[in-house]
Amino acid sequence: MKYVKKNRVKTYIRFIFAVVICQLAGIIGALFTTPAIQTWYLGLRKPDFAPPNWVFAPVWTALYLLMGISLFIVWNAGIDKSNVRKSMWTFILQLLLNILWSYLFFGLRSPLLGLIEIIALWFMIVLTMVFFFRISKTAALILIPYLLWVSFASYLNYLLFILNP
Repeated sequence: MKYVKKNRVKTYIRFIFAVVICQLAGIIGALFTTPAIQTWYLGLRKPDFAPPNWVFAPVWTALYLLMGISLFIVWNAGIDKSNVRKSMWTFILQLLLNILWSYLFFGLRSPLLGLIEIIALWFMIVLTMVFFFRISKTAALILIPYLLWVSFASYLNYLLFILNP
């Protein structure tokens, strides 16, 4: 009985850690994003369909939550398995690219560097989903909203680059 409780506690801790690590990525990205929103970003020409600024925080918070749940599912499949470790490293790499985009686009105020980087991020998300799918279909499918949002963000980034030479 103690063994079951101990495993349950480890599982809860793993879940919390997976979600927190993803939310921390969002917080780090926000350190670059927030100061630029009311200054530089506000002055950019944007397409008519660009979402209002208030939409981004709740969307990203929800996406980071889904990413954390997806990571937890894969992690819970057994860190001792090489395919799980490989999948988790791929996930971590795409998460770092996620943070890097905020730095390049908002921190450096460079739609061009942001565009180049977000394309790499998009491919890393797809690769992560492929690896996750081999472990858990659910873990991969949970990342679909993230992929869709980054697809939209990529197009928006491209238009911001074009509209603001």
